[in-house]
Amino acid sequence: MLFSFIKTNRSQVFLVSLVIVILVFPNAWAVEQIPITRSYTMDNVIFDGKWSFFEEWKKSSLYTLSYNDGTTIQLRLAHQGDFIYAFIDEVSKTQFTKGSDRAVICIDGNNDKNVVPDIDDYCFALALGNNSPFVLNGGSTLGATDHFNKIENVTVTGVSTISDQNDHYTTIPHPSYEFKIPIDLFGRSDVYGFYVGVYDAISHKTYSFPEDLSSSSNSIPSPSKWGEVISPDKSIPEFPWPVLALSVSITALILLRKSMLFNQYKKQ
Repeated sequence: MLFSFIKTNRSQVFLVSLVIVILVFPNAWAVEQIPITRSYTMDNVIFDGKWSFFEEWKKSSLYTLSYNDGTTIQLRLAHQGDFIYAFIDEVSKTQFTKGSDRAVICIDGNNDKNVVPDIDDYCFALALGNNSPFVLNGGSTLGATDHFNKIENVTVTGVSTISDQNDHYTTIPHPSYEFKIPIDLFGRSDVYGFYVGVYDAISHKTYSFPEDLSSSSNSIPSPSKWGEVISPDKSIPEFPWPVLALSVSITALILLRKSMLFNQYKKQ
């Protein structure tokens, strides 16, 4: 019955489907997005800057960053309670410089994609071999600092070191970075603007997400160019997007079918 209905009402079905796609995935083709999962195991993470035991980061979402020169970075993300957790694993990098190589994670709390960073934009930077990340907040008038101010009154956990035999991807030593970032710093939302930059001091190159932002510059690009991370802790993200779209589609088709039957009944 459903098949015959769809077959005889293709134009209506197409219109409903198009509206659903626009509503559910408004930026699906415009902005590169990373999913983030809720985890119940992040309390077990040992913040030593590396993958410490087999199950440590298993219950987190994985996003692989691959670049034309063969560089590969494994990015793991999760959120639990009041924190976002991130693990940056530079699996292909076998030459490194402690103190000079570094990673930065940026979050646009309102995802407003402003050209100039404002006060809801935060970046968390950590040098290789260090356990004292520094926090940057947008709103500065100084272009020389990419319009960010360094702030001191924020507690962010970050540790970086050289990986070892426990690493999930390769036993060859390479840099890795662990972060624990308080969500309340920028507010809870289902979508954040998101940027990752990993700087290699030897090549003077920054490998980024979105990947097309990678460059020889060590500066932080405008939030208007950042990608997005989808989830942290606001109901809809905990319901998988494909399932959500399917559920909405089926509901819309049922309502459309009922409306058409009712109209036919009125005409009789």
